[in-house]
Amino acid sequence: MGYELNRFEGDVDEELVCPICGGVLEEPLQAPSCEHAFCASCIQEWLTRQPTCPVDRNPITPNQLKPVPRILRNLLSRLQINCDNASFGCTVVVKLDMLPNHLNECEFNPKKPVHCDLGCGLVVPKDELKEHNCVRELRNLVQQQNQKIAEMQTEIAEHKLQINEQKRELQLLKEYMRSMRVSNPRMREIQTEMEQSDIVRWTNSLVTARVTRWGGMISTPDAVLQAVIKRSLIDSGCPSHIVNELMENAHERRWPAGLATLETRQLNRRQYENYVTKRIPGKQAVVVTSIENQHMPEDLIMEPGLVMIFAHGVENFFKQTAETLMRRRIMRRNKLMMSFCDRLYSVVHCPS
Repeated sequence: MGYELNRFEGDVDEELVCPICGGVLEEPLQAPSCEHAFCASCIQEWLTRQPTCPVDRNPITPNQLKPVPRILRNLLSRLQINCDNASFGCTVVVKLDMLPNHLNECEFNPKKPVHCDLGCGLVVPKDELKEHNCVRELRNLVQQQNQKIAEMQTEIAEHKLQINEQKRELQLLKEYMRSMRVSNPRMREIQTEMEQSDIVRWTNSLVTARVTRWGGMISTPDAVLQAVIKRSLIDSGCPSHIVNELMENAHERRWPAGLATLETRQLNRRQYENYVTKRIPGKQAVVVTSIENQHMPEDLIMEPGLVMIFAHGVENFFKQTAETLMRRRIMRRNKLMMSFCDRLYSVVHCPS
């Protein structure tokens, strides 16, 4: 529907009036051949009833409608129109093309969004502010949020079921490939690649660790401690085909020659900082995989990796790095202060 004629200042050219509704053109479109112009909503509704031009009855379809020329749009935009909220007290007169911007800011707009100043912080239409009830609206909001949370939890549960099913199918596929390794060398290569990819994916998911007290290493963990660490390995997503091997490598009796005894560990202690260690989540323990430590000497690493358990001194690498940077910053500041004090002393006591 077009704009009412009585809202405009002065006379309006009849070329700017919609032949269907009799108002000033709103979002105008024109017919392809006769070039008669109509409001977009008016002509679209008209064509649902009869596919002809309302003025000269030439056949047209909705797809044939096109925008009006720029000169017509310019003429429309220059028209001066009263605000939609004139009945509520607004006396502003603006150009037609500026009307939408004014309506968004008009203080007399009953639907203007305003913030509730009673404490709930919700945004409500201005004309609904008197009837606004903070408790009721917040209760509705909480109910909506609870419904969304319930829907999300349902989706998460469904996704978990799908993931578990995919894991089961993948495990069956891996078992099938293992059974084919003997008869098919190529299958053996594929299986090895898949297992290596699983290990890389898992280690990448773990947080890099920094061991600050290598002397706190527990080289002979008891069965209870090993069971706790094994549970954490499984929960972290450790590939099932290396869990048992890693736990067997958690005791010094299975460690390589460079770690097998206290004496050799002390001799090689300087090389420990070269290890790439990943923290076993929530535990004072790290895993040292052969994939990530190929740069280490053969007597300090073994397949598929080592599990090192500590009494204390295992930290996340990023936390340790931040603390180290802070200590360095403090030391640098102290040096600057000492240098400043020395120069000040020399100036005071040796003025010449």
